[in-house]
Amino acid sequence: MNAGHTLPYEIRLLLSLTNAVGAGRMRQATRELVKAYIHGVDSAALDDVFELLAWNQGIGYFSSEIGPSTLFAAYKTIKHMEKQGRPRAEIAGVLKEKFGEKNPDVRVQ
Repeated sequence: MNAGHTLPYEIRLLLSLTNAVGAGRMRQATRELVKAYIHGVDSAALDDVFELLAWNQGIGYFSSEIGPSTLFAAYKTIKHMEKQGRPRAEIAGVLKEKFGEKNPDVRVQ
């Protein structure tokens, strides 16, 4: 934890992710999800985040804006690879490769 911060870094990343979604900044939200997972956030916590996004934003917004986004694609990648029993380090590598700066939907423009 950084000096002056009360919340753990991982929680701050999740808050940043949800704030980015609320502001319509899906590229930033995707970057925050990748960082959160790499820094140890459990996929069950991500389940909670996406459940709350659907609850707070509404299922229509979730279906039209979040569902087809790179943010949700990154989340589905995590869930799919975990279901296959892939190790966290491998999943993190795939996330960096597929949803990092090389991806034009995520890259800072």
